[in-house]
Amino acid sequence: MASIDLPKSPNVFHPEKPSAVGSRNSLAQEYRDQQNEVNQLLEEETNKVVHHLTSRLPKDVLERLDVMGGVKEKLYNYFNQNYQNMFNRYMVTAEDEMVKKVRNYVDKEETKVLARYTPKEIADLLDAVGGADKFNTGEIEKSMVNMYGHLQGHIQRGVNELETHTNSILRQKTDTGAFVRGENAYSIVKCAFKDNLLKPKTVSDVKLSVNILDSELISPIFHYQVTVEYLIKDLLSKHIIDNIDRVIERFKDERIDQGQEELSDSEIIFSKINQVENYTDDKLDDPKSKRYAIIAKAIFERINELRAEIDPATFDQQNVRENIKKIVDTENIRNRGFNTAINSITSILDTSKMGYQYIENLKNAREVLIREYEDTDAANLPDERYQIRLRYFDNAQLIEERKAYDVQIKNFENEVQHLWDILEVLYQDQKNPFKVNDFKDLAEKSRGKIRKRIKEKSGEPVYENIAKTWDEISLVKTGETEVERTNRTYIYEKDKIRQKFIIMRNRMKMMYGYQYPVERRVMEDRLGFLEREYFRFEYSINPYHLNPGLLLDVDITSIKRKKATLDAMANVLNEFLHGVSKGFADAAFASFTRRRSTVREDISQSFGGDTGEKSPAQEASPASAYLDLINSDSPVSTEADAPKSLPPAKAGVVDAKPATKRSTSRKPAKSKDDGLKEI
Repeated sequence: MASIDLPKSPNVFHPEKPSAVGSRNSLAQEYRDQQNEVNQLLEEETNKVVHHLTSRLPKDVLERLDVMGGVKEKLYNYFNQNYQNMFNRYMVTAEDEMVKKVRNYVDKEETKVLARYTPKEIADLLDAVGGADKFNTGEIEKSMVNMYGHLQGHIQRGVNELETHTNSILRQKTDTGAFVRGENAYSIVKCAFKDNLLKPKTVSDVKLSVNILDSELISPIFHYQVTVEYLIKDLLSKHIIDNIDRVIERFKDERIDQGQEELSDSEIIFSKINQVENYTDDKLDDPKSKRYAIIAKAIFERINELRAEIDPATFDQQNVRENIKKIVDTENIRNRGFNTAINSITSILDTSKMGYQYIENLKNAREVLIREYEDTDAANLPDERYQIRLRYFDNAQLIEERKAYDVQIKNFENEVQHLWDILEVLYQDQKNPFKVNDFKDLAEKSRGKIRKRIKEKSGEPVYENIAKTWDEISLVKTGETEVERTNRTYIYEKDKIRQKFIIMRNRMKMMYGYQYPVERRVMEDRLGFLEREYFRFEYSINPYHLNPGLLLDVDITSIKRKKATLDAMANVLNEFLHGVSKGFADAAFASFTRRRSTVREDISQSFGGDTGEKSPAQEASPASAYLDLINSDSPVSTEADAPKSLPPAKAGVVDAKPATKRSTSRKPAKSKDDGLKEI
């Protein structure tokens, strides 16, 4: 067919021209006689039905039935009509879908071509008129993103509130699960529900403490007093770790591409450890050491002990250290993390209709205090209120907090024991010496008879000579190990103090009954004071349970039947944790970024035979490849200089992976005549 016979436009209409609109012929049919094919199909189906009728119906019926005339013609027309209807419907649907896809594809390709081949004169004209910044849609795009972001935030907040209310209705109770959802439950350090002291029947107090570790913060937090040298070294450390991760990931992919075994979790850790020496070392005094490959030793000497503020007397804008500090301050590395956390919690409170009348931001101390009401007297405050204390702790602060906690618990023990001794003296003084008042008096009275009648005959020691290890207040304390000495829980000491409070109150009731002498009133006042202070202390967080990071301490007072503040604060906490924390990540699960089951060669279902030949990559054992990974000697200083392949192995390193392969790692050789085409 000559090119002149082809339709000049897609709008050409003709019943016979190939690929014209309304045509029954197509260029894709390669000039097959479509009408003959349709006639053959219809003729075959009609003959089948006629043959079936002639073989099934009685002869007398066939004589009266014009089989070869009217019936065959009707069947033929019936098949033809239904076939044409089905075929036309299919073609219309297929053509519509194909036209849509083709038009979209053409539009995309035309857009690419127009963007690529913009006439140079137009580009020069636009640049001469206003420059690139005058015809920039970036600000409009940012506005659109912000609008959609706010809309999505409002929708998500509404869904969270609905979920919280639904869970509360289904459980018909208030517990810790109402606050933090499953993926953030690990971050809870302490959550305690108790009845309010002023209104115990209708109001409850809730204490919730959440600890976000340094490694889980999306934006790292640094103290205001940290040195510039520390900030730069921290950035260098992250840069080194990122480079090592990229090297290991690249080598893992290479092993998988070669059909070798995956590295185990322990081998990955060993590999990373062995790669550290390629990036840094411990030679502090050598200016040519690897640790100074990115930033010179002279720079670190200039910024030694340089903190957030410089003495105005020594400040000079042209000094090296002042300009280095200015670069670090411009990036806002020092304040970025804590300011992000404050902006996050305050904006969430605003959008969640959780207003606050008091906020104190101790920026340099990395602490912020937010209260719904300015007053702190519980008698003047409503029954629905909250208080949030957000504070960042480093390891040095936690050590001092633990020392203060040790001293406070020891002082409580001394004060409670002192009151215990006073009560014991008064109890012994008021006892009648001529009658039995308690078990001790009865034991003292029976001691001689027990010794003569029982112990002397059996040879067992008397009760008074047996060492007493149980004080009858709390159970015997378990021996301490290094874990208990470095992570004090004080559960035993706290339980003992609590039991002494109960015993002392019961003893005073037994001693005085309905009488209230001055001694009883004084001791009850002292006991009440110690109880209040002790429970306030126990309500706080044990610093031994904290790790360096961000501590979110929330105190909530809410009506039991209403729980308005509880439900609203649950949404605030979950949104805040999602905004500042990366969450817990199991490295064992995160390492499986590419599973062997998805790259196996044997699942292609090829019928080609295996010739038994191996590629050079398959000839190399996994042991030698792994040794190449963990023994690298060439120093790498920057990301651009990262090694593309790992250096040869050093002597004395043992491979932890057996030098064997799975049968699935062998690549089967395909035959040329297997008749399969690769898609």
